[in-house]
Amino acid sequence: MGSQQSGRPGRRIPGRSRATWALSYGVGATAFRAGARRGDLVARLESDRALQLAPYDVYDELRATPVHRGGVVWASTDHAAVTRVLRSDDFIVGAGGAELPGPLRGLTGRLLDPWAAGPVDPPSMLATNAPDHTRYRRLVTRAFTARAVSGLEDRIRETAERLLDGLDDGSSRSGSADIVERYAALLPVAVIADMLGVPDEMHGRLLEWGNIASVTLDPSLSWRDFRRAEDAMRSLHLWFADHVRALQADPGDDLISRLAVLQGEEQLTDLELRATGLLVLGAGFETTVNLIGNAVATLEAHPEQRAALRDDPSLWAGAVDEVLRHDSPVQMTLRVAQRDTEVLGVEVPARTAVVAYLGGANRDPAVFDDPHAFDLRRPNAGAHLAFSSGAHFCLGASLARREAEVGLRLLYERFPDLAVAGHPVRRDTRVLRGYERLPVALGERVRAG
Repeated sequence: MGSQQSGRPGRRIPGRSRATWALSYGVGATAFRAGARRGDLVARLESDRALQLAPYDVYDELRATPVHRGGVVWASTDHAAVTRVLRSDDFIVGAGGAELPGPLRGLTGRLLDPWAAGPVDPPSMLATNAPDHTRYRRLVTRAFTARAVSGLEDRIRETAERLLDGLDDGSSRSGSADIVERYAALLPVAVIADMLGVPDEMHGRLLEWGNIASVTLDPSLSWRDFRRAEDAMRSLHLWFADHVRALQADPGDDLISRLAVLQGEEQLTDLELRATGLLVLGAGFETTVNLIGNAVATLEAHPEQRAALRDDPSLWAGAVDEVLRHDSPVQMTLRVAQRDTEVLGVEVPARTAVVAYLGGANRDPAVFDDPHAFDLRRPNAGAHLAFSSGAHFCLGASLARREAEVGLRLLYERFPDLAVAGHPVRRDTRVLRGYERLPVALGERVRAG
């Protein structure tokens, strides 16, 4: 369809790529660096690596007002204000250049290479608003209902057991392993790939491309990293186009097969189909891999609570929600006011970009007692905003919760003495918060069965 008539698949057009990066990332990065030098709190958060690793003190400073008027963008870490911004029709998603002046937004759209479009480029659901967003979401929602996720329970458990068998087969040198590489990443990839009809032999390549491309979510991306991400996105688009053609010729019972054979008003263009499928693929593992890694590191720091989970496995559901609250895998999202409005008494002019810090809202003392403490018995842990809220609430929230609950419980049942060892390395990303590497000593094993 139309998307195949634009651009040259598989090839970067240098001037076009450079201009796309400059408008989408370069201008913002320059503004954030300048703002940081002036002491702007939001700009410091977006440009200072040390604050990216430990942002919570700055989140507390920002919470002095419901909406902080930053020099580059406005921001909020107030739970009530963030909820209002996420749920209000006065705000639209701040992606696809939505925060730019009209002429620059139009230029960004014209420059977009449809064969390298990322998760924050239209027509991705992350970058669209109603009615397009409503239409795309309706087409994929049924794959993530509570009933559908319940039906995946056996698949999640079987995959987790197989991966744990791999850790348990003596191949892990000296009883150690990178729990992200060997388990946390592989579990959700296997589940979401199965839902999308992706063959097993492609899991590793998709994980590699997806990890590289995920940096495009960040607002301050270097030209070098953008080029790597663009190449990864192009590889994903080219592979996905072939995958769709194969499923159209021989459809299965997976989500992409169902989307690929739609007809009439529901039929998706080639670009819409690729954007939707690739977003579901990436979102299907990015949150969960970070959630599992963050949970392992957090439980290492709270051995008494880990012991409580060993004694009472029914606490795992609450523990997963508390990890989501305490160390949110997605730290922020951007919204833009589409008209003059107000948020908890703060006047917000039209076209104002507002960063909704989910990780900050999840530590708001007005909602959570002793918010910086990790408490797996916290009665209102589920009031977190880790999966956003409103029209863009994460479609895969129930799947991510279930994967984490099953995956973590089985991990600690198999390796009750598992301990973080070596030097964990956080991902160099601002929006996504997780671990690039998390080495662990497995300890004594409890054999399955």
